[in-house]
Amino acid sequence: MTHGVDWPTESPLRVRARTTPDRIALHDPTDGRRLTYRELAAAVDERVQALSAHEGLSADRPRVGYLHAPTASFVTTLYALWELGWTAVGLHTELTDEELARNAAIADLDAVTVGKNQSGGDALSCPSLDAGSLAGAEKHEMQEPRARWGPDETALVLFTSGTTGRPKGVRLTFGNLLSSATASAFRLGVDPSDRWLCCLPVSHMGGLAPAVRCVHYGTTLVLQHSFETTETANLLDSQGITRVSLVPTQLKCLLDGGWRPAETLETVLLGGAPATAELLERAAGANVPVYPTYGMTETASQIATARPETLREYPDTVGQPLQGTTLTILADGEPVGPGESGEIVVDGPTVTPGYLDDAETADAFGDYGFHTGDLGYRDRDGRLWVTGRVDEVINTGGELVSPTEVADVLAEHHSVAAAAVVGVEDDEWGQRVVALVVPADRAEPDSETLRQVCRDQLARHKVPKQLIFEESLPRTASGTIDRAAVRERFSE
Repeated sequence: MTHGVDWPTESPLRVRARTTPDRIALHDPTDGRRLTYRELAAAVDERVQALSAHEGLSADRPRVGYLHAPTASFVTTLYALWELGWTAVGLHTELTDEELARNAAIADLDAVTVGKNQSGGDALSCPSLDAGSLAGAEKHEMQEPRARWGPDETALVLFTSGTTGRPKGVRLTFGNLLSSATASAFRLGVDPSDRWLCCLPVSHMGGLAPAVRCVHYGTTLVLQHSFETTETANLLDSQGITRVSLVPTQLKCLLDGGWRPAETLETVLLGGAPATAELLERAAGANVPVYPTYGMTETASQIATARPETLREYPDTVGQPLQGTTLTILADGEPVGPGESGEIVVDGPTVTPGYLDDAETADAFGDYGFHTGDLGYRDRDGRLWVTGRVDEVINTGGELVSPTEVADVLAEHHSVAAAAVVGVEDDEWGQRVVALVVPADRAEPDSETLRQVCRDQLARHKVPKQLIFEESLPRTASGTIDRAAVRERFSE
């Protein structure tokens, strides 16, 4: 990725505070705090002073983990780390002590900052930096800029979900973050009066992106410490929210609770996991302005995003790639044309320079860019459909089965709320197709009925040989289906 000599090496917040100092930068309805960009920059300066008082961080670009919920303290901490020239490393607040220690070791953390009311810091074998407070921040003036960043330096490390094994530490640069913010603005639009609600974990790109993008745009970030159906619905309506990022499970909870969007809401950026056709139909019926998106940590969020009008004409698509993003569909290592399926490969300025582990980086990149591990196809106008994962394809007796295809058929039945399909070891077939099913409210589905539904719509080798019923699907912290946990259910 190349940039000219005008690259803004200062913190983006410092640039924003000079440009629109009196706009509201963030609002936390929980404690009523509102900060203008001038006040936020001053609060960051105060946080810088507190962090820089700690000794032992003499390494060039030390890595500092943050264990925070979406709060004002998190925002000031993130930008203070960057102001100091330190690389921020996201740690999920719901990880176990063992998982925290594992991720800290992968990132080789020099220190960690723990937000108020967060636990788990004791599991980390590195110095803990007090998260501090914002008391009196408005009284301080901005200090002189400190660290300078090049566009290709690693500003942020986030972890993948780890559904297939050991999590990977993804390196993201300021160039990645700025390119993503710019491309997203072209797809979604930006207005100075925008108010973006952040209610996702800030250790993932879906929750972190608004904190980065609002500063670039000069818009307002509204913070909810965690998603809660009733409270989130109230905030969406009472706070004049114009945009929000949600995962499909959250949108379903809102709709199940009777929520309908206020006229102010313009964008529900829906990602993190595939959305079912049923959920998208329900959202359309409730006039929810859904923008289904396909993105990854490795691409600083969005790769492709469909606008509502696109979705109405082309159901299930995730739209065309964002500006600057190049998509290639590879089958047997070669590009294929429209309508042909293969692995999705991504290239462009939002794509990570690599993982913390050089070997993992080498495995993930090829001649056409970053190999996502996802399967899909495009039409002649470039719209993308995502159909599954390369490593999830089930090989049963030499026949290949897409788990997503089978799960979609099951989920269409009125007695099924959700389904996850995986392959498990089988002495005769190599793998056999099995399904974990969540019954719809007050429904009592039975295995044979659902197997017959599959027989009516799918080839025989795709029909699940076994179904079990549970109250919910196991999911990772980011909301994706935990397929390893699904397989464990059947091994039990």
